[in-house]
Amino acid sequence: MTDAQTWIDRLNLEAHPEGGYYRETYRSDLSFAEAALPAPFDGARDAAALIYFLLPGDSFSALHRIRQDEIWHFYAGAPLTLHQIAPDGAHSTCTLGRSVEAIQQFHAVVPAGTWFGAITVEDEDAYTLVGCTTAPAFDFADFEMADRAALLDTYPQHRATIEQLTREEGD
Repeated sequence: MTDAQTWIDRLNLEAHPEGGYYRETYRSDLSFAEAALPAPFDGARDAAALIYFLLPGDSFSALHRIRQDEIWHFYAGAPLTLHQIAPDGAHSTCTLGRSVEAIQQFHAVVPAGTWFGAITVEDEDAYTLVGCTTAPAFDFADFEMADRAALLDTYPQHRATIEQLTREEGD
């Protein structure tokens, strides 16, 4: 069985600010001028981008949001639970994986502006390898890491999820 470090080395992945490891593998040559994009984009954006994202079992993808829709595609490893908190406060989860019997999905869509984070379902020795596609293309100017206290004030009903998928300041 391939382990996480083998994938990290083979795919030349680097640490991601939200947790896990990534590498961009595609960025569209097509682009949109700022005037062609809806608010809140504040500059031109390429049409689409794709990354590999590997999440080790001893880590998590911290809650964050972006201005684009993001599509997660399952590739290898353990199942992964993707948590979403919509702007209206609705919380949903889906599990990416390959088991039809366990009602796992091969892909999931996170709408723009939705807080989302993920955790590998199995033990800390497990990992999950996914791909993430964004349209328009991802730009770090569009990325917002969740502040635990602010999210707890806004969505106190989701305390357990927010505490599980955020880091305390200084972590």
